[in-house]
Amino acid sequence: MRHIFVTGGVVSSLGKGLTAASIGALLECWGLRVSLQKLDPYLNVDPGTMSPFQHGEVYVLDDGAETDLDLGHYERFTHARLTRRNSVSAGQIYETILRRERRGDFLGQTVQVIPHVTDEIKDRLHRAEEDGVDVAIVELGGTAGDMEGMPFLEALRQFALDVGRANVLFAHVALLPYLRMADEVKTKPAQQSVATLRALGIQPDLLLCRTEKHLTGEIRKKLSLFCNVPAAGVIQELDVTSIYAVPALLHGEGVDRFILDSFSLEAGPCDLSPWERVREMESRRRRQLAIALVGKYIDLQDAYKSVYEALEHGALACGCRLDVVRVDSEILTGDSVLGLLKDCAGILVPGGFGNRGIDGKLLAIRHARERGIPFLGICLGMQLAVVEFARHRAGLDGAHSTEFDPATPHPVIAPMEDQKNLANLGGSMRLGSYPCRIAPRSLLHRAYGRDEVRERHRHRYEFNGAYRERLLDSGLAIGGTHPGGLVEAVEVEDHPWFVGVQFHPEFQSKPHRPHPLFRDFVAAALRR
Repeated sequence: MRHIFVTGGVVSSLGKGLTAASIGALLECWGLRVSLQKLDPYLNVDPGTMSPFQHGEVYVLDDGAETDLDLGHYERFTHARLTRRNSVSAGQIYETILRRERRGDFLGQTVQVIPHVTDEIKDRLHRAEEDGVDVAIVELGGTAGDMEGMPFLEALRQFALDVGRANVLFAHVALLPYLRMADEVKTKPAQQSVATLRALGIQPDLLLCRTEKHLTGEIRKKLSLFCNVPAAGVIQELDVTSIYAVPALLHGEGVDRFILDSFSLEAGPCDLSPWERVREMESRRRRQLAIALVGKYIDLQDAYKSVYEALEHGALACGCRLDVVRVDSEILTGDSVLGLLKDCAGILVPGGFGNRGIDGKLLAIRHARERGIPFLGICLGMQLAVVEFARHRAGLDGAHSTEFDPATPHPVIAPMEDQKNLANLGGSMRLGSYPCRIAPRSLLHRAYGRDEVRERHRHRYEFNGAYRERLLDSGLAIGGTHPGGLVEAVEVEDHPWFVGVQFHPEFQSKPHRPHPLFRDFVAAALRR
């Protein structure tokens, strides 16, 4: 198996994840099978307890692993099936080693970064290998020179030595800043970043230059000379208006051909048509549509990354351009709701935890329900839709989720363990993929066109089955249920398009295959 290690330099947030995903997409266009893995140097075991303000969204896999958002890029761009083996943190590494040390596995040895930490990292790389995979792409989080990333870089150096340098390619993503006052693209930061890697025993084979200006032949020669990278391996990775343009951009720069030649891989012919179709769909869009996303993490783009991408996929399928209006639920009041939402053809309330901004989300949901505005509620958004309906349609004054009001007289949303009449799925959270049986003639059935689907979950509160009949009598409809009886989706009978789902459909949407709920939500907003 061949391995590509993607590192980053100069600054963070350069798009290493998108670059890794795009390389994977390109190799698939050549008919190769790829796997992708993320190494994160932080000491958290996983991002599950990290604030979205700090780390962006928590991306959930089928097996329930809570992972970095870059794994979302991997799944959206490729056909790779990811599991918890594809997400490795320093926290996991040290936790494993310390547990083994306490057990006596090291037989009295002094436990050290080398060889014990590096060996565990290498073992995780091997464990993620799959039969039939031609190229494994591994992204290292952080920036070259970060203290916490040093053991990982040393492990990658050793890994290349172990499996043979001919089977490993190092791709380094570095910033080439443009100084406007000097009207010049500066190469020194990238040179210093590569020098840091070379001092650690790693020589990049590919240098992917993140830049807002085209690189001249002179700059490419300079980078090739001072970074000891072949001229064909100096790649300009320009800013683009759509992330789905990156595979074609890298193909135009010859990245895929360079990789195939470096590994002496026979493949092809290259079929870029899937990505060409996406770009064609983007260029054909004419009508503009405003959708409100009402949440409390709107100041950070990455906090709802998969939701934004799934909305974009739905817009592509419907041939329109989206203007996503980000509405801070913490400032939404009864006086401001009309003004902030008046021009929006659809309203989406995403998932989340904690009681900040809850009242604003309830106001937005009521606005959508009473005015016939298409609505999509995801996880917490679905739970609050039930709360709002219970209060203002079913006459259950004070109805709430016990997450926010443990003393509520009507706990229409409650923890799983409180629901004695329903199947106990165990644990404090429902994580990962679960089946959902879809009700006939429901909006869900119209969207999926199937009687049963599997969707990914991340929550610990559920629709309280004790209130099921009371809410159904008031006009709520159950769109989908878990085989054990848990409610997975709700709808409002006398509304054009109002859907709340307990799961996270955004995690299974791709540009080539938009999720049916996002597609139909955007389509409903267009009809309004």
